[in-house]
Amino acid sequence: MGRDVPALVFTRDDRRQFRNRLHTCLEVFARMLRESRFDFERPQVGLEIELNLVDGAAEPAMRSTDVLEAIADPSWASELGRFNLEINIAPRQLTSGGPDSWEQEIRDALNHAEEKAAAIGAHLVIIGILPTLELKDVGLASLSDNPRYHLLNEQIFSARGEDLLISVEGVERLRTYADTITPEAACTSTQFHLQVSPDEFADHWNAAQAIAGVQVALAANSPFLFGKELWRETRIPLFEQATDTRPHEIKVQGVRPRVWFGERWITTVFDLFEENARYFPALLPLCDDEDPQETLERGGTPGLAELTLHNGTIYRWNRPVYAVVDGVPHLRVENRVLPAGPTVADVLSNGAFYYGLVRALVEEDRPVWSRMSFSAAEDNLHAAARHGIDAQLYWPGMGEVPATELVLRRLLPLAHRGLERMGMDAAWREPLLGIIEQRCVNGRNGAVWQSEMFHHLHDIAHMDRHQALRRMTHQYIDFMHLNAPAHTWPVD
Repeated sequence: MGRDVPALVFTRDDRRQFRNRLHTCLEVFARMLRESRFDFERPQVGLEIELNLVDGAAEPAMRSTDVLEAIADPSWASELGRFNLEINIAPRQLTSGGPDSWEQEIRDALNHAEEKAAAIGAHLVIIGILPTLELKDVGLASLSDNPRYHLLNEQIFSARGEDLLISVEGVERLRTYADTITPEAACTSTQFHLQVSPDEFADHWNAAQAIAGVQVALAANSPFLFGKELWRETRIPLFEQATDTRPHEIKVQGVRPRVWFGERWITTVFDLFEENARYFPALLPLCDDEDPQETLERGGTPGLAELTLHNGTIYRWNRPVYAVVDGVPHLRVENRVLPAGPTVADVLSNGAFYYGLVRALVEEDRPVWSRMSFSAAEDNLHAAARHGIDAQLYWPGMGEVPATELVLRRLLPLAHRGLERMGMDAAWREPLLGIIEQRCVNGRNGAVWQSEMFHHLHDIAHMDRHQALRRMTHQYIDFMHLNAPAHTWPVD
């Protein structure tokens, strides 16, 4: 989904050709896996952060095109909504450059972009869902200029045949309909990439799935949507609903959703791409000129364009990625469960916990996914999204336990061990994982602070609802720029 697409109408022949070419890509991919044609000797990590744009009053600013022109940096890109941007941080080895280099690189890039945006009256916010966003802000007029999003919008509603129902029951209840996919733009996330070898991909993906609920509990940062206080990480149910191509009758038949946790542990990366082809019709049946079989026979590396495009329209919380860099293919796990923010310090502590814990779980003699049902991992994700850091989660050998107890007693030591195995010394590990530890000790993350600050302003200071959300967002932005972790933020 990273490439631009033309505005066009798809024919039945387009869909037939795309299906045939997708299966050809699968056959070529299977051969490449057998012949070990992948780069994994010096694995790298990567990071994408989606951001919101606001004006001086902390209201959504539909200025993405203007801000991108002002930033003029290819590492920045448009997102689904006019009030969104995304930055792609250059891949690196996790331990390169010293303890502070990655954080400084990210902060420098964000500060530069903020300076350029501020010059034209816009500001950047790293937050899961912008609290001041209202339903009127997510119509067709707020859909990004990029043609691929308009085409995707048309295809989803063509498949669905009716408006989208968005229904979330949490602290309050939201039930509304949308006639575009733009509500999805409310979901801004942090995406961690981890390059792995084909032989180790399944173990890394399974480990990432097993801890998805833990990640969300620790990092929840999206308690408000359209003025309502809902789940601690409302991004999860919103994203599941805002791109759903299934009308009600199709859902009850058991057809799988395109925002998908999955339904089983895997044994090879091929399982995931094969499921994509087997279960999901193409949304964007665009065929590439390359013949992947011919490219492979010549000794080249095929782009597998149809396979990667189709994969980009199936929104797994841990997505497999096939990519080619400098003529060499590689595989990545793209971890997509976490919201953006609240600070760069929080983002990197989340990353350290994820990378370290996955490494440790992969190296265990008896893998956690052999002792835990897949449905338990999915239940953990939704429990964590609903209750955040106060969630009760299941873990083998512990049963149902508070998320904070699970992390402090069992998972944080594993994350330390995993990072040590990846070559990260204590001087780097301790500050990063120390943020995770203090979140658990204090029971506070971005979602807790947002809720408490809103109620302080609304219930005690007697501001009206939107004024309280706006004032809270202003305060959030101030603390975000200080880069103090969210568990330290005061409420006053």
